[in-house]
Amino acid sequence: MSTAEIGKIFGEMIRQDKVHIISCTGANLEEDLMNLVAHSHYKRVPNYRDLTPQDEWDLLEKGLNRVTDTCIPEEEAFRRLQEHIVKIWKDAEAKGERYFPHEYMYKLLLSGVLEQYYEIPIENSWMYAAAKANLPIVVPGWEDSTMGNIFASYVLKGELKASTVKSGIEYMTFLADWYTDNSQKGIGFFQIGGGIAGDFPICVVPMLYQDMERTDTPFWSYFCQISDSTTSYGSYSGAVPNEKITWGKLDQDTPKFIVESDATIVAPLIFAYLLEM
Repeated sequence: MSTAEIGKIFGEMIRQDKVHIISCTGANLEEDLMNLVAHSHYKRVPNYRDLTPQDEWDLLEKGLNRVTDTCIPEEEAFRRLQEHIVKIWKDAEAKGERYFPHEYMYKLLLSGVLEQYYEIPIENSWMYAAAKANLPIVVPGWEDSTMGNIFASYVLKGELKASTVKSGIEYMTFLADWYTDNSQKGIGFFQIGGGIAGDFPICVVPMLYQDMERTDTPFWSYFCQISDSTTSYGSYSGAVPNEKITWGKLDQDTPKFIVESDATIVAPLIFAYLLEM
């Protein structure tokens, strides 16, 4: 969604206080910043469905990593961020400090070191809006992202400790405390797509209720998902909302909605409606 430039409208959602916490993949964190600093170097591939394996290999050799119809440039995006984020990781470790992955990204943005590279209006970066608001973010499976891979490489080389970046378990305990503090007012769950970024945070409710035995924990106040995944065995992304009742995530009376469509089209339409309210 970040590569699809969701930041153009999602940034305004954050500025208008329509968003109170975000769960996303590490890729969405970094790809918003990559679009910010390397936009003009991106390559569009409208005929991506017709590419042969040789075509894909040619893109790799040119340092162009494809995300559907858009290729992210290796040098101008990945390595440009790496140069500066590594220094922030090492500075934190030298001071005996530890932060979540998104907090390091916030430090990177707010430090101003990336301003020399900006290629789009800063208001089109949802990460910048989130950093300015110090918005809570949960990033399950961050190590699966490019920056996570890069961090792991420095750990393997003995230049950084794995503990310098807070873990997924710490994200879950942070989320549990946040939900406990805020859920009495009602917290809705608006999910774009599927995967770990959706399954991880929604599980905080049954974890608190069943495992912590806090039986006064409220269910999520509503659930809405935009997805084009099909229902199949083992598919979280394609699971209909009612299935979540059996896992203690939603109540039987929780308002539930599923929009079966392309999220890059539907999410901006819904956000535009909310911004006009």
